[in-house]
Amino acid sequence: MADLGFDGKVAIITGAGGGLGRCHALELARRGARIVVNDLGGSVSGEGHNDSPAHNVCKEIEALGGEAVPNGDSVATPEGGEAIVQAALDAFGTVDIVINNAGILRDKSFHNMTPDLLNPVIDVHLKGAFYVTQPAWKIMREKGYGRVINTASNAGILGNFGQTNYGSAKMGLWGFTRVLAQEGAKSNIKANAIAPVAKTRMTEELLGGLGEKLQPELVTPVVCWLAHEDCPVSGEAYSIAGGQVSRFFVGRTKGYFNPNLTVEDVRDHFAEIRDEDGYTVPNGTSDELMLLLQTLKD
Repeated sequence: MADLGFDGKVAIITGAGGGLGRCHALELARRGARIVVNDLGGSVSGEGHNDSPAHNVCKEIEALGGEAVPNGDSVATPEGGEAIVQAALDAFGTVDIVINNAGILRDKSFHNMTPDLLNPVIDVHLKGAFYVTQPAWKIMREKGYGRVINTASNAGILGNFGQTNYGSAKMGLWGFTRVLAQEGAKSNIKANAIAPVAKTRMTEELLGGLGEKLQPELVTPVVCWLAHEDCPVSGEAYSIAGGQVSRFFVGRTKGYFNPNLTVEDVRDHFAEIRDEDGYTVPNGTSDELMLLLQTLKD
């Protein structure tokens, strides 16, 4: 079968000055996409500014024969998001793909979490995805095509000690993805999420020696597939680590029904409520309501 190409497509990748974002940018460029390389160039905790990372990745792309423009605006404000999308319009005239990858860390156990640790993480990860995607979304709706990939995390889906701020933002991106998938369906806009485990400057200390097997380049193939026009799915999330790819999904147990439910009923049937045999995977709130109505009718 033919290789998957991106000729004529324009991709915005946030946090693309290093790590995962850089890998995504290089691979999409190799396959013909024109890239907006966005990176504030700050520290892992989100402080400071440096234009060099974005410019250096653009030079790498140009050395491959590709086209790219650097952008140093922050994703954490509406104005920054607008400016990032405008950079794509100014350079290439449109936007086809948005990969929300920018991120920072300000870890602290919950009892020590303070607003200065919470708010910037929510601003970059969750609000940043809103601020960049929305102006691009309007363009995608008009043209009847688009692909959005949000970088979630197993720290959000599964939880991780010391990351209430980060985990909350990342699980928020999962809800964001689900709604975008529904709202974008009629306009041929597909939105999916990834939960990668890879060695980057944000995870190097955490992964230790295991990091050598978890190279960021092994995450990029899934991102490229989700960004491609042939990708058939929307509203899904994928775990990616070291060449292993799996799907995360939200399931609903068959549960227990009693129209006269009491606290004691919940206690006495709690194992049945939690039993995972016969679970379903609703595609949205309407699916769950249909299951509920079916139960109420019986």
